[in-house]
Amino acid sequence: MGQKNVASQDALDKLTSALESGTFVDVRRMLNGLSPADVAHLLESSPPKFRHIIWQMMEMDQEGEVLGELSDELQAQFLGSMDAAEVAAITEGLEDDDIADILQQLPDRVTFEVLNAMDHQDRARLEQVMFYPDDVAGGLMNTDTITIRARLTLDVVLRYLRRHDEIPAMTDNLIVVNRADQFIGLLPLRTLLVSDPAASVREMMVTDVEPIAVDMPDTEVARLFERNDWVSAPVVDNHGKLLGRITIDDVVDVIREDADHSFMSMAGLDEEEDTFAPIKRAAPRRAIWLGANLVTAFIAASVINIFQDTIEKVVALAVLMPIVASMGGIAGTQTLTVLVRGIAMGQVVRTNQAWLVNRELLMGLINGVLWAAVVAVAASLWFDDWNIGIIIALAIVINMLTAALAGATLPLLMTRANIDPALAGGVVLTTVTDVVGFVSFLGLATLFYA
Repeated sequence: MGQKNVASQDALDKLTSALESGTFVDVRRMLNGLSPADVAHLLESSPPKFRHIIWQMMEMDQEGEVLGELSDELQAQFLGSMDAAEVAAITEGLEDDDIADILQQLPDRVTFEVLNAMDHQDRARLEQVMFYPDDVAGGLMNTDTITIRARLTLDVVLRYLRRHDEIPAMTDNLIVVNRADQFIGLLPLRTLLVSDPAASVREMMVTDVEPIAVDMPDTEVARLFERNDWVSAPVVDNHGKLLGRITIDDVVDVIREDADHSFMSMAGLDEEEDTFAPIKRAAPRRAIWLGANLVTAFIAASVINIFQDTIEKVVALAVLMPIVASMGGIAGTQTLTVLVRGIAMGQVVRTNQAWLVNRELLMGLINGVLWAAVVAVAASLWFDDWNIGIIIALAIVINMLTAALAGATLPLLMTRANIDPALAGGVVLTTVTDVVGFVSFLGLATLFYA
C-alpha cells in the first residue's frame, strides 16, 4: 500500500511539472493512466488556471467518476458550464448516491432535465435516493443490491449469482427479504462459499443484525459502521421494507467531512473551503469571521478601559495582563476540544454530563493553583512586588476555573440549542476568558492598590 501511494504521488508530481512546462501532450497521456481519485486530487491541488486545462484533457468516460470524487464547491464550478445532456452522459454508470450528490449541485430546472434524459428504471431508482437529505441514511444509500429469499438453497443462490456479469462493489453480504421485500437477515458471502450447497439460506443466514433506519443521521450511521466494523449495511423504511444499502466508502466520506467541519469551523470556515480558491471568493468568507472576532476584541478592550487609572498607576499590570488571558484561553480550548469531540463521537449523554463538568472544574483548579504559584513567584521577583504575585495568582485561578466551566458547559448548551459548538464555541469561549481574566486581574489590582 505504501509503495502504491508513493508511485501515485510520483505520477502526480510529474503531471504537475508537465502542466507548468506546458507540455500538454504528456499531460493527456499521464491523465489517462491515473485513477479518478488521483485526478480529483490533482484538480483540488491545482491553481484555477490549471484546473480548466486538466478537465478539458480528460476522457469523457472518466469525467463522471472524477466529478464524484470532488468537493461540492469544485463540483458546482464544473457543472455550471454543462447542460443537462452533458450531465446525463457523464453520470451514466455511476452509483445512485454519487449521482444524487452531483445533481444536488445543479439548479432544479437542470436537475429535472437530467432526470428526464434517463430511462424510467434509472430515474425511479435515483428519485428514491434524492427524496432524502444527504445527511441521513437515505441520502447515503445505493439502491443497487442483491436480494434473495430464505427458502432457497445455497446451490440455487450460487447459480443465481453466476448469471450476473458482476456483483455490486463492496458486496460482503446478500440481503435476505420476504415476499413483501421486508428485511429479515443477511447471508455473508464467506458463509455462502464454504457451506454445504444443499443447506438453505434460512439455516445459514444471520438474523441478529439490525438494519439502518432510512432517516438515521449520517453521523450515527458512521458510528455504527465504526463500532461494528461493517463493510455494508441494509437500509429500511419505517415498515422494515428494504430500500438499499450503505457501503463503507460513503461512510468514510462522512467521517472525513465531519472531521473537516470540526477543524475548519474553529476558524469560521466551511469544510468545503477550496485551498486554491480565487482571492475574490476566499477573502469575503474570511472577512466575515474576522469581523465577528473584532466585535469580541472590542468587548475585551472596553473592559480594560474601565481600569485605565489603575493601569497608569501600576505599569506592571499592562505587562502581565496577557498572561492571565492566555492561560485561561488555552485551558478553556483544551476543555472545549475534548467536549466537542466527545459530543461528535456520541460519548457525551445526559447521564455523564455532570461528571464531565465536575472533572474539568477539578482539573482547572489543580492546574490553576500549580501555574498560579509559578507565575506569582516569577512576577514578584521580576517587579520586586509580592502584591503583584498574589494578584496574578488569584486572577489565574479564577480564570482557569471559569475557562474550565465555560469550556465544558458551552458545547452542551449550544448542542441543546441546535448551534454547532465547533463553530461558535471558540469565539464565545475566548470572549469569556478574556473578559473574566481582565476583570479579575485588574479588579483585584484596584482593590490592592486603592
